[in-house]
Amino acid sequence: MKWVFTYLKPLASRISAGILVKIIGTIAELIIPFLLSYILENVIQSNDAARILLFGALMAICAAVACLGNIIANRMAAKTNMLFSTRMRKDLFSKTLHLSAKSTDSFTIPSLESRITSDTYNVQNFIGMIQRMGIRAPILLLGGTAITLAMDKRLALVMLATLPLIFIVVYSISRMGVPLYSKVQRSVDSMVRVVREDAQGIRVIKALSKVDYENARYDKANSALKQNETTASTIMGIVNPVMTLLMNMGIVAVIAVSAYLVASNKSSATTVIAFMQYFTLVSMAMMSLSRMFVMYTKCAASANRISQVMRQVNELEIINDDGKGDSRFHICFENVSFSYLGKTDNLKNISFCLKKGETLGIIGATGSGKSTLLRLLMRFYDADRGLVRINGKDLRSYSRAELTSMFGVVFQNDFLYADSIEENIRFGRNIKSEDIINAAKIAQAHDFITSFSDGYRHSVSTGGTNLSGGQRQRLLISRAIAGHPEILVLDDSSSALDYKTDAALRKALSKALPDSTIITVAQRVSSVKNCDLILVIEDGAIIGCGKHEELMESCAEYREISHSQMGGAFID
Repeated sequence: MKWVFTYLKPLASRISAGILVKIIGTIAELIIPFLLSYILENVIQSNDAARILLFGALMAICAAVACLGNIIANRMAAKTNMLFSTRMRKDLFSKTLHLSAKSTDSFTIPSLESRITSDTYNVQNFIGMIQRMGIRAPILLLGGTAITLAMDKRLALVMLATLPLIFIVVYSISRMGVPLYSKVQRSVDSMVRVVREDAQGIRVIKALSKVDYENARYDKANSALKQNETTASTIMGIVNPVMTLLMNMGIVAVIAVSAYLVASNKSSATTVIAFMQYFTLVSMAMMSLSRMFVMYTKCAASANRISQVMRQVNELEIINDDGKGDSRFHICFENVSFSYLGKTDNLKNISFCLKKGETLGIIGATGSGKSTLLRLLMRFYDADRGLVRINGKDLRSYSRAELTSMFGVVFQNDFLYADSIEENIRFGRNIKSEDIINAAKIAQAHDFITSFSDGYRHSVSTGGTNLSGGQRQRLLISRAIAGHPEILVLDDSSSALDYKTDAALRKALSKALPDSTIITVAQRVSSVKNCDLILVIEDGAIIGCGKHEELMESCAEYREISHSQMGGAFID
C-alpha cells in the first residue's frame, strides 16, 4: 500500500483543502444535538421568542454548513480520486507495455488485464471512500464520545463498553479479507482468460459448433469466481450484522440506564434525547469504519497485485559490448541456446552470420523454434548461452530505442486496429502519405486498397475482420516496410497469399530494399528459395544450412519438403 502515497503526494494541497472542508462540516454536524439539548433545557423554558429564534437559526446554520461542507468535500474528493486513479492506471498500463516478454509470460495477459481494470477499481474505490468517510467517521466517533462524556459520564461509559467488542470483531474478520479477495482476483484472471480466448476465436468456435463447449468452459470459470466471491462476501459480511447487534445492545443498555437515572432525578430527559442523537452519530461512524475495513481488505489485495507489476525489474539490462564481434557481418548468432522454462532447450547451438543486405530464409515444422529465433534477435528474451550480435556489437549493448528503430516486423499473430487503412500502416509514426502509398505498392496492397471507394481512408474493423486474410497480411507488410527498416522480419507473413502474389512481393522487396537485411520465416519453400542463406530447423537445432541448390543436395528434410509442396517446381 505504500506506493499509493506516491500518487497521493502531488495532490496533497487538494486533499488538505478537502479535509479542512470536511472537518468544518462534521464539526457543524456535531454541534446540532448539543444545541438541541440546550434549547430544550434552557431556552424553551424562558418563553423568550427572540432567543428561541436565535438558537433555532444557529441550528439551521449548523445544518446548512454540515450539508454544504459534506457536498463540497465529497465533490473535491471525487475530483482528487479521478486524478489519482487516472495517473495510476496510466502508469500501470505503461509499465505493462514495457514489461519484458518473460515478465509478461509470468503474469499472463489475462491477469495483467484484470489488474489494470478491476484491481485499479478496488484501489480507486477505497481512496475515494477514505476521503469521504475516513475524515468524517473518526471525528464523529471521537467528537461524539468526548461530548457525551462531558454531558453524562455514566451513559457515555455504557456506550463505550461496546466499542472494544466492535473493534475486536472488525479487526479479526478484516485480517481474513486480504487472502480471500486475492483469491477472488485470481478467479477474475481465469474468467478474463476464457473471455479473451473466446472473443479472439469466436469464428472458429462457431465453425466447429463448439459454442456449448465454450459456454461450459466459461460457466466453470464463472462458478469458481462465484464460489470465491460468495466465500469472501459471506465472511466479510459478518461484520455489519455483528456490529449492528452490538450497537443495538449498547442502545438497549443506554436506554435502561438512562431510564433509571431520569427516574431517580440523576439525569434529565433533554440530556437523554441529545445523548441518543450522539449515540446514533457514533453508531453511524462505527458502521462507516467497518465498511472502510472491508474495502481496505479488497484494496490491499488489489494494491499488492498492482505493486507486483510496478516493482517488476526489467531483467534485460544493457551491458557493455565486449568488442570481439566482426563488424563485416550485420547479424551473427554465435552458438546460441535458449529455453523458455529453463529445462529443455527450445533452441540448441544456433550459429550463422549475415552481411548487410543479404536475405535469410528459415523453414521448419510448426514448433521447431523458428519464431523463438526471431524473438532472440529482437531481444524479447536473452539467450541462455551464446551471443547474438548486430553490426558486430553484442545485442545486449543496444538500448531498446536503438534496437527497435532497426526493425520492421510482421508477426504470425499481428494485429490491426479500428481506424483507417492509412493509420494502420502509419501506426502512430511520423511517416508521410507518399511513403505509405509506396510501401503498400511494394507489399502488393495498393491495388486492393484503391478498389475501395474511400481508398486509404477506408475503415478497418478491430482485428481487420472486414478484410480477407491475404489483405490483412499485405497491410501488415506495408506497415513493416513503411519505416524503411534496417532489418525486415517476416514471420510466416505470406501464408495467406497466393503463389503469384507471394512471388511478386519477394521481387518487389529485393528491388525496393536492397540495403535491408530481410529474414523470412515460412512454411513454403517457394517463399525462401531465392534467399542468400536458408536455415532448416528441427526441434530447435539447425539440420540444414545453405542456398536452395545446396540444400536440395545435402538436406533430405528440405528436399522432401520441396518435392511434397511443388514437386520441385516453383513460380518465380
